[in-house]
Amino acid sequence: MIFSNMVLIPKCKSRVILFLWLIGIIALLNGSAVEARIRRYKWEVKYEYKSPDCLKKLVITINGRTPGPTITAQQNDTIIVELTNSLLTENVAIHWHGIRQIGTPWFDGTEGVTQCPILPGTTFKYQFVVDRAGTYLYHAHYGMQREAGLYGSIIVGLPDGKSEPFTYDYDRNIILNDWYHKSTYEQAAGLSAIPFQWVGEPESLLIHGRGKFNCSTLTTSSLDAGICNATNPDCEPFRLIAVPGKTYRLRISSLTALSALSFQIEGHNMTVVEADGHYVEPFVVQNLFLYSGETYSVLVKADQDPTRNYWITSNIVGRSAPNTPPGLGVFVYYPNHPRRSPPTTPPPPPLWNNTDPRLAQSHAIKARQGYIHTPPSRSDRVIVFLNTQNTINGNVRWSVNNVSFALPHTPYLIALKENLTRVFDQNPPPDGYDFQNYDIHIVQENRNATSSNGVYRLNFNSTVDIILQNANSMSLKTSETHPWHLHGHDFWVLGYGEGKFDMFNDPKKYNLVNPIMKNTVPVHPYGWTALRFRADNPGAWAFHCHIESHFYMGMGVVFAEGIDKVGKLPSSIMGCGETQGLYRP
Repeated sequence: MIFSNMVLIPKCKSRVILFLWLIGIIALLNGSAVEARIRRYKWEVKYEYKSPDCLKKLVITINGRTPGPTITAQQNDTIIVELTNSLLTENVAIHWHGIRQIGTPWFDGTEGVTQCPILPGTTFKYQFVVDRAGTYLYHAHYGMQREAGLYGSIIVGLPDGKSEPFTYDYDRNIILNDWYHKSTYEQAAGLSAIPFQWVGEPESLLIHGRGKFNCSTLTTSSLDAGICNATNPDCEPFRLIAVPGKTYRLRISSLTALSALSFQIEGHNMTVVEADGHYVEPFVVQNLFLYSGETYSVLVKADQDPTRNYWITSNIVGRSAPNTPPGLGVFVYYPNHPRRSPPTTPPPPPLWNNTDPRLAQSHAIKARQGYIHTPPSRSDRVIVFLNTQNTINGNVRWSVNNVSFALPHTPYLIALKENLTRVFDQNPPPDGYDFQNYDIHIVQENRNATSSNGVYRLNFNSTVDIILQNANSMSLKTSETHPWHLHGHDFWVLGYGEGKFDMFNDPKKYNLVNPIMKNTVPVHPYGWTALRFRADNPGAWAFHCHIESHFYMGMGVVFAEGIDKVGKLPSSIMGCGETQGLYRP
């Protein structure tokens, strides 16, 4: 007989208990005593009337909220989201932005690429592992629903016992957005119309779902009907309460439909420490520039005069938008009253058309010492993507190498896995354009493009370089900023440049020492951005401009890699195109 917790245990059981106890001690010493958790969420997606900028309109909510609930987890946890589509007349799909979906490519949430859409009245279960700590996003990936309010944050912490290379007292989350009063249906109809009707600039900028539209610009009848109400609590300014002397980690992300933004906190410096889930060699900014799909963590110390409050602002850069007011919030020093306005006017924004500070920030983002993932020294394939604006049969489209992207009715992942060759174009899109003769600074005489749903097939485990080349649009002296997002991967940002990419000399300037890894990156006006990634995640993955209207108009491609290594597809992702009849709820 032996003693264990003062209970007498027969000798036949004692050896088993001792063995299990030793296993537990070994696991504890190896830091693996705590298993990854399963975190479950039940969401209902539906339309509701909300007034995020004081004007009432139909928005898409999750459990009655926009932004939707924040998913919080630890590295290697499993997330299960049971999503019920209560939109009545619309399909839906949700993309888990920045989550690589290793082993679960069918749950990337990209309608037409990795799954059929979720039909009205049905429930779909997403299940995936968050394998890396950091700041991520989720949002609709069906039509243009993201800008109707269907979005939110994913915050992934380190495992117990691990620490980050910086310290802070409190952790806060802020999503920036732009806001339109027209429905996504109206916008899509205009983008598809002949003559073309552009969506225009947004009516408001939101800071974590709250903005302020000037109701006085509307007609009296609209005001009488309560369509716009400046006293509605839905559009109370976002307020961040800060304790003097404390340091705050602000996880700031952008899910704008169109706009590039600057973000600042009046009188306070921000130290950038994370970008898209990767640690950044710290640098200080007064204005943080963000492009749609990007996430950052900045450290802010509440070290200013604590007797007053300070403005939080977001402003549009890269486009002239004189009628869009700034997004305004308040940085509240405790114990000041949260509703006390700052005694100053909001700080002036950067000049909207000055690209120098934006380029400087892009160049400043490097991987943090001690957390550098060194890229392969060379690539196996180079693909150059020329971003152009074109017309196809009278419709204005965005194109890549003069090819405008169109989604097939059968999702690529299913078609590739099941060898359904007839459902999309088997001819690969071009790897480049006429480098020698194409002038990126002028409006091209030959504006016509072709439309295709072909895919880029990448050799599994190969290293691929992507050169994003910006050019003039169909408007004189206009080149837009395009944030490009890659699903299923992170990539190394090897460099940025102005003008036309030089295939012989510019690669010699690549940063192969400490490049940051990201999943979303801008290509600046009349400039280029060079990326490198490993095609090591079996699946079909979208790579596209994260501006809603631009992707809708064809600015994207699809990569296919390692399809033979993709596991058995769940029947729940089927039900559309050639997969009709295969859906099993």
